Amino acid sequence: MEKTVNIRLAFDPERAAALIGVVFGLATLVAGGTVLLGRDPGYIVYRPLLVFNTVMGLVYLYAGVEAWRRQAAGRTLAGLIATVNAGVLCWIVYLFQTTRDVVANDSVHAMTLRVSVWVALYAVLAWVWRRKRAAIAPS
Repeated sequence: MEKTVNIRLAFDPERAAALIGVVFGLATLVAGGTVLLGRDPGYIVYRPLLVFNTVMGLVYLYAGVEAWRRQAAGRTLAGLIATVNAGVLCWIVYLFQTTRDVVANDSVHAMTLRVSVWVALYAVLAWVWRRKRAAIAPS
């Protein structure tokens, strides 16, 4: 007689967002750190942006850990990261349009990716938070 074992794997969007934040932070640290240590990325490097992004890699790691441990703190950090990154994106787009030899097109694309990732992470964490609040709200 054959036994069947049912295993139910529940997808947890909160934990997934936290893991994405941590992995994105690690990738950012590695990418920025190697360029700071001398690797040539093959395009113009705007040093203030490189330093900013590398430091933000640490912030991304912290935000991911906080999203795992304390969802409210992770949500707040994701929103702040998205906002700060959007401001920096506006600045480098301005530099790119006014002085093309200062900021590379690759940098604009990479910053757009960063903003998109953190807006998405914030949206997921805010959605989970709203669902949890609705579940405990008195009827």
